[in-house]
Amino acid sequence: MVTQARRSLSDDISYRQRRYLLMMGIRAVCFVIAVVMFVNHLGWLTVIPAVGAIVIPYFAVVFANGGREPNSTRGFMEYRPNLPATRDPVHGFGPPPEGNTGNGHHPPRPGSGDN
Repeated sequence: MVTQARRSLSDDISYRQRRYLLMMGIRAVCFVIAVVMFVNHLGWLTVIPAVGAIVIPYFAVVFANGGREPNSTRGFMEYRPNLPATRDPVHGFGPPPEGNTGNGHHPPRPGSGDN
């Protein structure tokens, strides 16, 4: 594929139809093998293709009705939680006040000096 453009709707439908018919063909082969094994008295080995003939239609229908392929080719997106602002244990919420030198000492407050 040259571009990352999605395939057309008709192409998508025909792809899903081909996949469904292929899976149902495999189911028919499993059924015939199960009947032949049952007629030849192969016992519990008959169960293996019989289970395939029973289970495959479920997956064929789910895949056929699954809808169009997702248009995102990036894969998983990174989880980025929307958390509230963290609390500074000394100053409360938000950025530290101006004048804080980061040495653990607070600048003197106005009016709290020597009288």
